Amino acid sequence: MREVTPRKIIEMKGREKIAMVTAYDYPSALLADRAGMDIVFVGDSVGMVVYGEPNTLNVSMEQMVFHTRAVARAVKRALVLADMPFGSYEVSVEEGVKNAVRLIQAGADAVKIEGGYDHEKLVRKLVRMGIPVMGHTGLTPQRYLRLGGYRLMGETEEEIEEILRDARALEKAGAFAVVLEFTLADVAKLVTEEVSIPTIGIGSGPWVDGQVLVWHDLLGVYENVPPFVKKYADLAGIIQLALENYRGEVKAGEFPGREHYWEFLDKDDFRRKAGRALEKIGDKPTE
Repeated sequence: MREVTPRKIIEMKGREKIAMVTAYDYPSALLADRAGMDIVFVGDSVGMVVYGEPNTLNVSMEQMVFHTRAVARAVKRALVLADMPFGSYEVSVEEGVKNAVRLIQAGADAVKIEGGYDHEKLVRKLVRMGIPVMGHTGLTPQRYLRLGGYRLMGETEEEIEEILRDARALEKAGAFAVVLEFTLADVAKLVTEEVSIPTIGIGSGPWVDGQVLVWHDLLGVYENVPPFVKKYADLAGIIQLALENYRGEVKAGEFPGREHYWEFLDKDDFRRKAGRALEKIGDKPTE
C-alpha cells in the first residue's frame, strides 16, 4: 500500500493543503511522486493533452486502463487516482462497478466520478466494495455540451444549490473528497465549510482544501491554457530549443561527438574480423 491513502487525504482537511497533479505515463508520474505530490491523477484530460481531442468525451476505458497501469508502476508514495471516462458509469450501477474494478486492477488506489447527486448509488456501492471514490462537481467537462461549454459555475442560485447538493450527496455516500472545478471562489468556500470531506479546487480559488492542475498546463507544454492556470515553467520553449540544437548538430556533422561512440582500438583486429565476416556472407547480399 502506498503511503498516501484516502484516509490520510481526509485527515488533511483543515490541517494541510492537498497537492494534486495529473500524469499519464511512467516518467511523468515518477517525477510527480518524487516532487512530493499527495495525489497523482490519471485524468480523462489525457484525451485532450495527449491525444489531441477537442474534449474528453472520446476517451475510452481501454485508454484509461492503459495509462493508469503506466502511472501506477511509477508511483511509490502518492495516492494514484484514476478517472472514470464518459460512458463508463452512466448506463447502470453494474456497468460503473465493472469499470471501476478494471481501474483498481490496473493499479489505481481510487477512482473519480464526475457528478454527485446523480451517482450517489454508484458511489455508495463502490465504497461498500472497498473502492475509494472522489467526486467532481462545479464545471463537469463530461457534461460540457449540456452546460453550454467550459464556463464558470456558481453564478446562479440554481447552480449553487446543485453544487451543494452534489457535494453533500457525495459526502453522504462515502466519497473521500470532491473536486470543485471552475467554480466561483465564494461558492467553493461555502462548499468547503459545509462538508466534512476535503474539497480540491481547479480554478475555484484559495478557500478549498487542495488544488489540482493538469501536468501539461502548469509546465507550459502548450501555449493556450485555461485562464485559471499558472505556468510554473516554459517546457515548450526549452524542448523546442533542444530539438533545434540537436537537428543543427546532426546537419553540421557535429553530433555524435567522440564521447558518444566507440570503435575498435586495434584496427588490425577489426580488419581481420571484418574480412572474415565479408568472406562468410560473400560478395552478394543474402536473400
